[in-house]
Amino acid sequence: MDIIKTLIKFTLIGMVSAIVVLYFTQDESTLGGNTSINFNEVSVDDAKELAASSRQSQQITASYSDAVKATSPAVVNIHTTKVVAQQRPRLFDDPMFKHFFGEGRPSIPRKKLETSLGSGVIISNKGYIITNNHVIEGADEIQIALQDGRSIRARIIGTDPDSDIAVLHINAQNLPAITLGQSEAIEIGDVALAIGNPFGVGQTVTMGIVSATGRDRLGLSLFENFIQTDAAINPGNSGGALINAFGHLIGINTAIVTRSGGSQGIGFAIPIDNAKNIAEEIIQFGHVVRGWIGIEIQNISAQLAESFGLKDTNGVLIAGVLKQGPADKAGLRPSDIILAVNDITVIDGKHAINMIAQSKPGTSVKLTLQRNGKIVKSQVITSERPQIQNSRN
Repeated sequence: MDIIKTLIKFTLIGMVSAIVVLYFTQDESTLGGNTSINFNEVSVDDAKELAASSRQSQQITASYSDAVKATSPAVVNIHTTKVVAQQRPRLFDDPMFKHFFGEGRPSIPRKKLETSLGSGVIISNKGYIITNNHVIEGADEIQIALQDGRSIRARIIGTDPDSDIAVLHINAQNLPAITLGQSEAIEIGDVALAIGNPFGVGQTVTMGIVSATGRDRLGLSLFENFIQTDAAINPGNSGGALINAFGHLIGINTAIVTRSGGSQGIGFAIPIDNAKNIAEEIIQFGHVVRGWIGIEIQNISAQLAESFGLKDTNGVLIAGVLKQGPADKAGLRPSDIILAVNDITVIDGKHAINMIAQSKPGTSVKLTLQRNGKIVKSQVITSERPQIQNSRN
């Protein structure tokens, strides 16, 4: 009996030992990395389903109500009125008419009121409003309609026809001021919302994207640097706000390209950095202070480039020099060709004017000229650019 118990005891010990050895042998092979690792990953089918779901969610239109709610109270409607003389009918000056009815009394021109609509943006709770110059140009009376129902008469602080910017002021309390964005942060493809008063129907919001930046040479104003957008801009939107998805002002809606008179998806806005700088100078000085050197310029055509021996049509020809002006004092002459301003190659006349205008009066502008086939360097001390239209109070 004792022998049997001893055999069973050793058999059990052997079995346990074998199990232990097998266990540790398997564990060591696992630590050696000889088996595959199970990653936590989705299947191919699940990945395709998630990708499709993601694309579908991106196509769902997001709401910009928060941005509009924060911004729209600062966008105002502008109603202008001006008195114009109504000319007498041309029939009265017809010789046949005079033959039968005589000269009669000279008619006194009758006067009539002309009204127009536009938009503006409150940029300060102190009552300053920015809009387009063409919205209020020639107006005898300007009324500002606020979103809260108030109607307040405005006065013109100053205008800048060269950039189509004007600044107005109203005396009122509790005015909502818009938050200004940064032009440098604008990228093509960004969401853009236009807020204004198209056709006088009341405040309206339209949506699009930023189609392009830095648009110029459009013939809309002397100094051009526009944001292009396909957000619908119509008559009455001028001077209104172009905002981003966060409700920040990024531009002042100014013009459209159209064949029908309505929006065709090509609208232009003045970038907020430009508009803000102009508004600050108007508020401080009553007008915008720009550099000027007193020259008349002409773009370089292909024929002129060939006759002057130029490689391309870059640069501008000085066609005239104002006597005793800054350019005259610096020795510039008619027929000189300006190739560069402050070492920046001149593309055309507008480009040259813009670069010179950016230099404050009293500062030196470095010009690279071609004179009689030779390269000449010149320094010109700028004066203040003459004002086309004086500010009004």
